[in-house]
Amino acid sequence: MHRTDIPRTVLDTVLNRRGRRFAYDAIDPAKTALVVVDMQKYFMAEPWMGACPIAQEIVPNVNRLAARLRDRGGCVVWIQTEATAESRESWANLRALYSDVAATRRWKELARESDGFALWEGLDVESGDERVIKTRYSAFVPGSSDLDRVLRARGIDTIVITGVATNVCCESTGRDGMMMGYRTILVADGNATATDEEHLATLRTFLSYFGDVQSADEVLAHLDRGDASAAAE
Repeated sequence: MHRTDIPRTVLDTVLNRRGRRFAYDAIDPAKTALVVVDMQKYFMAEPWMGACPIAQEIVPNVNRLAARLRDRGGCVVWIQTEATAESRESWANLRALYSDVAATRRWKELARESDGFALWEGLDVESGDERVIKTRYSAFVPGSSDLDRVLRARGIDTIVITGVATNVCCESTGRDGMMMGYRTILVADGNATATDEEHLATLRTFLSYFGDVQSADEVLAHLDRGDASAAAE
């Protein structure tokens, strides 16, 4: 599992601005979605080109959060990246960042018919969950997916983000979600990327400017508090 420590200087800055550690310490489950980003075979294990094996260690936390939200009336959304033939042209600037060999692998291994596109088998996916396919790093950027429509149709105002990679698709989706008006929470031990350094850099930046960074246990406790508050109204 990645390190998740936030420097005292960052915490002090957050406390001075907010007056408290957590912006969202009472989370109403009925208005909350667990957004699970790109936990597909391509990103989870070799021999796939995008393999980030440490992501396998966050699966239990993702499953715990999903189970609690379902039980309390929340929403679970499984997001998968598809490398479409069309995106080779419409997202040509990404294509330019790959060698010919690497680009061929990416577009082949993330094609919908590829086994690499499938969700990791250790995830507890249920029939009532939402499934969203995206074609860009962020699921919210225009033209990438219908995630915003799915969430607004369910009355969601809070998104709890887990998945891989912390500093790429998870961070991109979380940043855009915050700027679209969603209360955003990045799960410190529910995201994974290539190195501790990359993971920690995203946690620090996200906490400073884009939302909350909470552990899975903290999210669960805040869901309990939010559920109790909603029941008391």
